[in-house]
Amino acid sequence: MKFYSSTGDDGFTSLLGEGRVPKYHPRPDTVGTIDEATAALGAARAFCRSEHSIATLLQVQRDLYQMMAEVAATPTAAPRFRKINAQRVSWVEEQTDAISASVPIPTDFILPGDTPASGLLSLARTIVRRAERKVAELLHSGEIENDEILRYLNRLSSLCFALELVEVQASGRSSPTLAKE
Repeated sequence: MKFYSSTGDDGFTSLLGEGRVPKYHPRPDTVGTIDEATAALGAARAFCRSEHSIATLLQVQRDLYQMMAEVAATPTAAPRFRKINAQRVSWVEEQTDAISASVPIPTDFILPGDTPASGLLSLARTIVRRAERKVAELLHSGEIENDEILRYLNRLSSLCFALELVEVQASGRSSPTLAKE
């Protein structure tokens, strides 16, 4: 078995279902951005000190894997891959709410990078926000139908921020570095 297929050498990629689209089409572009978010979350997870952060990020990465499959699917094939639903969005909200009850929320903007994990979570948050914008484009243009994907990504950016605060606290710091002196 090879690590490459050579099927994309013409600048096109296959969708899950029938059809191929240019690699610069919004659908594979969005899948790629979600994949970037997953990788950034994995890098953050590798540096996390909090076991809760590690477990939460692992589940999020699994959710994003499912999300990529649905976004990569043709409209007729997408329901077969649909795993992101209102329950998954609620789970993200529950995780964020639990953290907000235990970690003080800063009153000013914070600067990323107090710890390797918090810096990577901040990076992941910005990639998730870009993925959210790309999913919104697909949703508004009728390329995808599942609006729960958009809601999930919107909540995930908040969860990334909350986990960033958890990781700063887990490092022994009393508060994150604020943007204002």
